[in-house]
Amino acid sequence: MERHSLPDDETTRRTRSRRPRRRTVLIATALVLSLAAGTAVAARGGFLPFGNGCADPAVRVDLAVSPDIAPAVRAVADQARRDGVSSAGHCVDIRVDARANHEIADALANGTTAPEYAEYEVWLPDSDIWVERALDSGGGIALTPVGNAATTPVTLAALPPAATRLGWPGKTYTWGELASATGGGTGGAVRIGAADPARSAAGLLAFSSVVESLGKADPDSGAPIAATAKALAARASDSDGRVVDSLTPGGPDEGAPANEAVFLTEQAAFTHNSANGAGSALRLFYPTDSAPALDYPLNLVNEPELTPDERRAATRFMSLLNEDGARDVMAEHGFRTAYTAVDDGLVRLAGGRAPQPYALTKAQPPAAELVAQTLGVWTVTVQNSRLTVVVDASGAMAGAAPGPGGTTRMEATKASMVRALGALTPQDEIGLWDFGTGGAASFREVSGTAPLGERAKGVGATHREAITDAFSALTATGTGPAPASGMYDATLAAFKDAQASYVSGKSNAVVLLTAGPASGGSARTALVDELRRIADPRRPVPLIALALGPDADRAELHEIARITGGAGYAVDDPADLQAVMTEAIMSVARGTA
Repeated sequence: MERHSLPDDETTRRTRSRRPRRRTVLIATALVLSLAAGTAVAARGGFLPFGNGCADPAVRVDLAVSPDIAPAVRAVADQARRDGVSSAGHCVDIRVDARANHEIADALANGTTAPEYAEYEVWLPDSDIWVERALDSGGGIALTPVGNAATTPVTLAALPPAATRLGWPGKTYTWGELASATGGGTGGAVRIGAADPARSAAGLLAFSSVVESLGKADPDSGAPIAATAKALAARASDSDGRVVDSLTPGGPDEGAPANEAVFLTEQAAFTHNSANGAGSALRLFYPTDSAPALDYPLNLVNEPELTPDERRAATRFMSLLNEDGARDVMAEHGFRTAYTAVDDGLVRLAGGRAPQPYALTKAQPPAAELVAQTLGVWTVTVQNSRLTVVVDASGAMAGAAPGPGGTTRMEATKASMVRALGALTPQDEIGLWDFGTGGAASFREVSGTAPLGERAKGVGATHREAITDAFSALTATGTGPAPASGMYDATLAAFKDAQASYVSGKSNAVVLLTAGPASGGSARTALVDELRRIADPRRPVPLIALALGPDADRAELHEIARITGGAGYAVDDPADLQAVMTEAIMSVARGTA
């Protein structure tokens, strides 16, 4: 198996291509690069006074910097101020402000002009992920990339007892194997946590690597990916700064849940181990199948609006960050740089040991599309679900399900749905409708959509118990499929109900299960026209249509479902229903349905 390390002088280049930007940004980029080149030439020729003798006033440049690298950048800035580093005769006065990466990214994407965000000339987040988020809107503030300040790999950091149980340092793992070996936080050998991937690039890159690794090992990996996401969410920290605090040697018997291992950068482990005794020093696992890294990209903010002096001063400081003195400062703070070999001493203090593959070959982070899709998977998985399930109760469901035992499609469907209910939390909401039990327009709401942990007034049972009984009581009626109009009417009624009772912050969807064929005609046309009229992207309720058995028309269901942002899926064996539903919901979240 190939072994991986962190980016070297080649791999620190951006591997994700940027979307085309406005012409002014391209001109700005060329201007900055020419300024940088001119500064370098002048420096080599001795034309710029990079020492004393600065003209007044100094040129101030404000940097918004990722909190983890802010102390190192501030140390370089302070030394530059003491040394009288200058550009075009003016001293460079660099001010460093540690700001949360996701907050700056969202503000820039929205084109925020509030002083607290517009005052920065340079932005240094921990990952290009945030730059892509800031640029996604296409109408925000322009960003001009000008190199990278440092790198650090994303690893799994474990407390010594947990690391020993996992075989550290001799045993190596892929990301997927690590998730499986730890139980994904679901009660396996090690309790594992992470920083929230919606707020942490390290958490997102680690989870993306797990998703990619599990997917390569098993194409039908939707269920374990969702289970891992749910488990990580239960132990997630709201920021990178707090994820280390979640590590304690205590177990469940000593009170609140505590993590024994977390997804963490090498630099964060270095900082922790430097401040703590050997007994609590973290041990690092470097997965063998990929080595995502934070890459600390430097960007000029709204470069066309900067003055020439500001551009030169900002460029001078960014070039300073790649000089020997600054690289030494970065190493002292636990960071790797592009132009030096991996420091074994740094890795050792951070908790790495051979044969963990921390420094042997080039590595690539997850592709940009995978990272974006994984964030969608995380969002929809960790959010509680609100599902309105519409079940075909016609005679078509009385057909035999695949496999031995003579089970009908209805019986297999009911068993699968009851198993699915067992995996949901008390905050998840489920409702049940059925159709095909009578005439052409026959459908009914069997049980309203409500949280599974809720108790109805005057009734001791929870909604989980009530709806489990409702699913168990479903029966296939008659000898043939329901009329198409009945299915279409039931679908529209359930969709309208789900839309009217939409709950923000939850993953709302309508799930249609049918075994009978559909047909065209006026009923289908009416459904399609009405869905197009009322579907609202601000309150999305995707229709997930599951075609059970060979008679159901998956293609037609797909055409109808995609109007709502959903999709149609074929389910050959109702026993596979739970896995297909999980994959369907994840596909909708990824935008790949």
